Amino acid sequence: MKKIIASLAFASMVAVSAFSATTIKLGYSTNSSDPRGVASKLFKEEVEKNSKGNIKVEIYDSAKLGSDTQLIEGVINGTVDMTVSSAGNFGVYATNIGVSALPFLFTDFNKAWKFMDSQIVADVNKELEATNIVVLAHYDNGFRCVTTTNKPVNKVADMKGLHIRTPANQIVMETMMALGAKPEPLDFGKLPAALKAGQFDSQENPIPVIYNNKLYEVQKYLSVTNHSYDAMPLVIRKDLWKKFSAADQKIIKDAALKAQKLNRSIVKEQTESLVKDLKAKGMTVTTPNLKEFATATQSVLDMFADVYGKDLMNKVKAFK
Repeated sequence: MKKIIASLAFASMVAVSAFSATTIKLGYSTNSSDPRGVASKLFKEEVEKNSKGNIKVEIYDSAKLGSDTQLIEGVINGTVDMTVSSAGNFGVYATNIGVSALPFLFTDFNKAWKFMDSQIVADVNKELEATNIVVLAHYDNGFRCVTTTNKPVNKVADMKGLHIRTPANQIVMETMMALGAKPEPLDFGKLPAALKAGQFDSQENPIPVIYNNKLYEVQKYLSVTNHSYDAMPLVIRKDLWKKFSAADQKIIKDAALKAQKLNRSIVKEQTESLVKDLKAKGMTVTTPNLKEFATATQSVLDMFADVYGKDLMNKVKAFK
């Protein structure tokens, strides 16, 4: 009888533990083979392992919970727990968060990562907390490049009149306009079909995104313009974050930083290696003179100096 009672008590404890487990819904817009997908899988594994199953992470890739904008708004409104998206996409909710996307701000990954890990960015991130968003880490999406359907881009003049798809990112759109193109925002999930249907002449995305999402199937030319660095905050809704104990917050934060490290290493490696694979897939790759492109987009820096203010822009320009 004692054994039966003990067994029932143990079963009850397990049931209570299972019932009390917290489930986090993490959604993003690209497929699971994208570097953010691979890193998010590691995040899930680390959280579940180190919380001993008390915190579960459910991953929804390929815009199953909505577009990037819908996912961010879902975190703000409490219908989505976590997402990872381009920094510029958060700029609608906290203007300064998009500063890292300014054209030709960085020349390599190490400089970009040093900036993203700086106190400058940490201070900017705090502005998002007023919208119910806490930044846990910064994934990397790489440097954005232009692809085209019918002609290569070798110089700024080749950009003139291009109907180019962009995210709803004002900096990227202004950068494209400064180069002479005609940008139009569209949800990423709708992009392959739109390109196939001939809705756009062009699009711009980092090399890993172009490869992992098979945009080479609907685009002929890749121009390595590296016109904007695409940082991606990994975020959690603040009201949920505050409910976790300090110990659980550490588990989640540590997992986020571990996932960040993996994501960055994958993006850097793929950016360097996938150009050869894209050529093998039939893409023609060009490497234009970026000084010409940087000069042509100086007006964007001047424009956003007013948006971000002198204090932040001076910090950004002085950052080494």
